Amino acid sequence: MAERRLRLSPTVLAGLFAGLAVLLLLLCAPFVWRETLRERVFDAMLRSVSGWRVDTSATKLAIVDIDTASLEAIGPWPWQRETVARLIAAVTNARPAAIAVDILLAGEDMRSPAALARQLAAETGRVDVGELARTLVDGDKALAEALGAGPVALGWVLDPRGRDEVAEVPILTRDTAALGPLWRENGASGPPPALASVAAGAGTLSLPGDEDGMVRRVPLFVAVGDEIRPGLALEALRLASGASGYLLSGDPARLGIGAMTRPLPPDGMLRLVPGMGAGASLRASDVLRGAADLAPLAGAIVFIGGSASELGALRASARDPLTPSSLLQADAVRQISAGVVPQRPAGAYAWEFAAALIVVMAAIGLGRSLRPALALPAVALLLAAVVSGAAGLAAADLLLDPLPSAVSGVAAFLATSLAGFSETRRREARLRRRFEQHLAPGVVERIVANPTSLKLSGERREITALFTDIEGFTQTTRDIGPEQLVSVLDGYFEGVTRIVGEHGGMVDKLVGDAVHAFFNAPLDLADHPRRALACAVAILAWTEGYRAQGLAAAIRLGRTRQGIETGVAIVGDVGVGAKLDYTAHGDAVNMAARLEALNKELGSSICIGPEAARICGSALVRPLAEVELRGIGRVSVFAPLEAA
Repeated sequence: MAERRLRLSPTVLAGLFAGLAVLLLLLCAPFVWRETLRERVFDAMLRSVSGWRVDTSATKLAIVDIDTASLEAIGPWPWQRETVARLIAAVTNARPAAIAVDILLAGEDMRSPAALARQLAAETGRVDVGELARTLVDGDKALAEALGAGPVALGWVLDPRGRDEVAEVPILTRDTAALGPLWRENGASGPPPALASVAAGAGTLSLPGDEDGMVRRVPLFVAVGDEIRPGLALEALRLASGASGYLLSGDPARLGIGAMTRPLPPDGMLRLVPGMGAGASLRASDVLRGAADLAPLAGAIVFIGGSASELGALRASARDPLTPSSLLQADAVRQISAGVVPQRPAGAYAWEFAAALIVVMAAIGLGRSLRPALALPAVALLLAAVVSGAAGLAAADLLLDPLPSAVSGVAAFLATSLAGFSETRRREARLRRRFEQHLAPGVVERIVANPTSLKLSGERREITALFTDIEGFTQTTRDIGPEQLVSVLDGYFEGVTRIVGEHGGMVDKLVGDAVHAFFNAPLDLADHPRRALACAVAILAWTEGYRAQGLAAAIRLGRTRQGIETGVAIVGDVGVGAKLDYTAHGDAVNMAARLEALNKELGSSICIGPEAARICGSALVRPLAEVELRGIGRVSVFAPLEAA
């Protein structure tokens, strides 16, 4: 039953509705918007955990950068191929492990002296000019010689209209290696055959941009038509390791390069981790002029590329809005070498949805069970745990998005808190309406502050009942007009109820001219019989003064008679629907009423029952009489010493 109430509680329903509504909004959001937001979250997570990783890679990296200063020193871009050949030759002389040229050398050289002479000979038909071309500088020939002198990988690009042949690299598969759909185009554009045939490797330079224009992935494998081809970063690693090809195995697929094996993302794309270092960087003009220390190039995988805008190789990335593509390729090499291959795990969306539901329920529980001062830090810790958990998984190369859990949890908590606040305010208003006419303001505030201290559904508790009545009031009502009667009673009830509240009692009812009051209900009241006795004495003193003056004296208002008794009673709400009354039932209540009436026979003002008198003791009460009460027998009744 308790679980059912929890599920049907308005606060729980509000939290569930808000949390699920946020999840539904995220699910129904445009795919582009949703994926862009997720990728930016992954950027932040991967950047934040980059310091947690221990780089165990022994791979040495370097970049020879064709920057703006190099163009100013050597000449505007594009450089002649003989210049590029000299740059590659200078790098080769430093004995690198491999060289990757992050520049598209498409088509044959048309700008070298030999190429120009050949063009002139073809146009004029002069044989001597053709013979002269053999003695002039030939850019493609010089570049081919430089490529053949070292382990150099050239770049090519995916191009749906390209017709260039891309050098084939052996790719072996075993154990039913499974790859998903790769980035595919029907054609490619690359170096001419004279260069491609002498290069030790060839990999794609193409870098895919996300919907927001950011490059977050470097291709490890792509497809040209139906043929699988490697990326430039992968080719650089293959040449450095001395491997003749690649081995794909297993499901999920793994990539083997020489002695190295790494996980292979199904789409062949390596997700970059912002913040991983890329090694030394040398200026291309310094290398060409012999002004650079080439020691950092020895044994390194060297990328030759450009950061000058003229080369068109700048890309927006999480590292920098203007990142040279050679730096992104170098980042990819470092990640593969270090075994850092972030991927979305199988069933990632289901895991994220399940985590969001758990967080929503936890946030609802916190918002419902804790006060705001405790709930807020508790929810903050919950969200921190979610984000930290996702960051920890990211450090282990598993990418799960914490955003759905975080935003749905916050929404559920806010809705639960607001609904709970509204419910609390309504409950407080109900409690105030129910008790503000019966109890002192301080007691009402205690009940409102801690409603659980009140058992409205019914309980057994010891109480002291105090009943009052005005002597001869029936005759008085016949002798005066209604306005006078109401005026006298208003003043009378105001004074009596105030005194009851001051002594910690609860006014149960005002019946005619009578007041019914309880002590030790609805909250515990220490020493309640003595408090009730003190209250009765105070009421007697006040009412005697009240009836001796003003209109009360004019109508000869009678004295107040009171009965008091202590005993166990059943207290709680009695009634139907909105007509509920918090009252008490039991022998002590009945006894107090009979004792009040007994005052008429005994000529007393306050008559105390035996149990209340026993608890109060002889220091406060004195014997009054022994009477025969119908249904009870002989009973000793008492009167307060103060009223003797």
